[in-house]
Amino acid sequence: MISSDIIRGHLDAIILRLIYEKDRYGYEIAKEVEARTGGDFKIKEATLYAVFQRLEKKDLIESYQGSISHGGQRRYYTITSLGRAYLSEELREWRKTKEIIDTLLEGLQ
Repeated sequence: MISSDIIRGHLDAIILRLIYEKDRYGYEIAKEVEARTGGDFKIKEATLYAVFQRLEKKDLIESYQGSISHGGQRRYYTITSLGRAYLSEELREWRKTKEIIDTLLEGLQ
């Protein structure tokens, strides 16, 4: 498992990226993160919902009630146009950060 401290600063972008692909609900996002990382990173439910609140407050995502299934009504999240612009900037910043870190740590084993 990777330390959540390393990823914490990028959670907004990670969540936005997953919602960019399609509207999703919280549990689905948590499972998708776990699956894509091969179980190396798991997002806690409390952390996930704190991110949702922060992104909604900034108008980067919106939520809506989905249809009732398996005994409950799910809250889905969708990315806004402001969220798409923010995600694009976050991805540019991530690529530059990754490039710098790769350059500084290159050759270490």
